[in-house]
Amino acid sequence: MARTKRRKRRRRGLAVGLVLTLVVAGLGGYAYLDITDQVPGVLTDDPPWPEAEPYPDSIPPTVAEPAEVAGADPDAPVPTADALAALTAPLFADDRVGPTPGVSIVDVLTGEELYASSAANPYVPASTLKLLTGVAVLETYGDQHTFTTEVVGGDDGTVTLVAGGDITLAADAGNPEATIGHAGLGDLAEQVAAELLEQDRTEVTVALDDTLFTGPAVAPDWGEVDLAGGWAMPIAPLAVNLGIVDGVTRRQDDAALAAAQSFATALAARGITVTGDVSRAARPEVATVLGSVASAPLRDVVAYMMQHSDNVLAEVLGRMTAVQTGQEASFLGAGAAVLEVIAGLGVDVTGAQFQDTSGLSRDSTLTPRMLTDTTVLIAGGTHPELLAAVQALPVAHLEGTLADRLGDTEAAGTLTAKTGTLPQVVALAGLVTTADGRLLAFSALANGFPAGAGYQARIAIDAWAAGLAACGCT
Repeated sequence: MARTKRRKRRRRGLAVGLVLTLVVAGLGGYAYLDITDQVPGVLTDDPPWPEAEPYPDSIPPTVAEPAEVAGADPDAPVPTADALAALTAPLFADDRVGPTPGVSIVDVLTGEELYASSAANPYVPASTLKLLTGVAVLETYGDQHTFTTEVVGGDDGTVTLVAGGDITLAADAGNPEATIGHAGLGDLAEQVAAELLEQDRTEVTVALDDTLFTGPAVAPDWGEVDLAGGWAMPIAPLAVNLGIVDGVTRRQDDAALAAAQSFATALAARGITVTGDVSRAARPEVATVLGSVASAPLRDVVAYMMQHSDNVLAEVLGRMTAVQTGQEASFLGAGAAVLEVIAGLGVDVTGAQFQDTSGLSRDSTLTPRMLTDTTVLIAGGTHPELLAAVQALPVAHLEGTLADRLGDTEAAGTLTAKTGTLPQVVALAGLVTTADGRLLAFSALANGFPAGAGYQARIAIDAWAAGLAACGCT
């Protein structure tokens, strides 16, 4: 018995080392559930929608250089297709997951798909789509990129706050150690006030330019429950604290205007008289920059989005991908931009169509193989700017949306994955090290199970993932 326990501890230690060295040098410290992917208790036909959890600051992950990425053990036994089929058979026979789930398992070292079932069929991905959004925005901008919010002045006495895609701003002073609240509108007001006083200007009007995004601000299939529960809000290129209203579950209906009003208040507090209400207007063609602030590095913003599965942040990152790639910065344009970037990386996107970039839409689809192919691509170290997407994935029983899942199983600490949950969708996609030390990419997507059975479907998917972590499968 004692020897058996020691062997289990040794296997777990090896698996932790392989996965976590690849994923992140130090665990990010996320220990909060994401309100989007976690529905507590057993779901019913009238699912409980909990109050939104607080949004803590994330600890920035460390981006490894290619030379620091640990290779998968080439001597570890490769699971056989027959063994993986036997492992997966109970999942297919489980009524809790509905009609045939889609499964793909790929060896990270060789890129060989070891097992697949319905892997090329389209499924609703829920929040596993965020993995692709994170990859696309990192590939488009680079992991060190920051989004800038600036204020410009013209000749008419108006200063214009120009939205630049940062919805993580603080209302007053920023915190350079934080991701959410990294830059502050108070700091921006300080710069602008100093510049105005230098010009002997003490009175201005404030305008907001939030024309960066276009199209509907709310997706067609988002319901009132999504908005009321804080899982979504009208998408804007500017916000304070992700549009979250302290003490209120619902987010702001006009986050950009609320941010501009906060800026006007901060400017007035610094000796500048602000006349009239904040208006909306495009920045003047001829204008002088009076001040600017920058977000946390993109790798940290993506990490927060992935760990907390924040839908609003994912939608903004998708639209910023569209801005940079020349697509329309709308829901459809952002979805097309993400698909274009993923396809440009060599991933087959056949069967995918994105109506959003968060996965909240029930009309977005992708294939299990697309998820595993993308995971293998970014885990290999040939694209160091994309390693941040792997490092951002929650670790089972330790972080983010997996913090309360897969505990007391071989997957705890050895599996890192993006979760996905909608009323009739459960998905899991990421990396796992088997008991024999083989690093695998995997995805499992279940759609169409009975309404109210989501919690049970998640248990079934977790049991399969735990079995994958525990197997030698040779």
